[in-house]
Amino acid sequence: MRTKKQIDGILAALEREYPMADCTLTERDAWRLLVQVRLAAQCTDARVNLVTPALFARFPTVQAMAQADVGEVEEYIRSCGFYHGKARDLVWQAQRLCEVYGGRVPDNMDDLLTLPGVGRKSANLILGDVFGQPGAVVVDTHCIRLSNRLGLVDNDKDPVRIEKALRAALPPEKTNDFCHRLVLHGRAVCTARKPFCDICCCAAYCKTLNQ
Repeated sequence: MRTKKQIDGILAALEREYPMADCTLTERDAWRLLVQVRLAAQCTDARVNLVTPALFARFPTVQAMAQADVGEVEEYIRSCGFYHGKARDLVWQAQRLCEVYGGRVPDNMDDLLTLPGVGRKSANLILGDVFGQPGAVVVDTHCIRLSNRLGLVDNDKDPVRIEKALRAALPPEKTNDFCHRLVLHGRAVCTARKPFCDICCCAAYCKTLNQ
């Protein structure tokens, strides 16, 4: 595990390199972002951003999606992959939101996890980006890879354990932006196939590079 000084250094380095730590999905409305997050599973954010304008033009509200035909939704999201399961989840999710939560996306983990297609990663993103709750930790593939390489966790691939470890190690007000910065850094520099260590802003703190 890293020391507080090392963690502060990692945070500062990433903040300098990526001052804008926004989610790369375009929507900021709670329900629409929830839809985008579901579509982004095993699909690029760029593709989701291209697909959802037409989807939301056809189904502009959670109530409209709740009444949608799953087969029609499939046609709008086909290029996102796994469209059968995703379309089913989007319609079922909207129905539950209307039936149980008055058409509003809940602002707590327990209720979010009752929605079809929503896991802890998705729920944390909604809690952090939409509701601004401190301590939200989005553990995606970039987060898993970089947290291990930076020594924030020790050879751990379990998302729940990593979420807990990062929440304990990081200042609560910084966790959400930190996870977004890991995504940006993981795509641009610390890639899965070939990390570009010579241009990495976190090279001085990299456990993998300095072991």
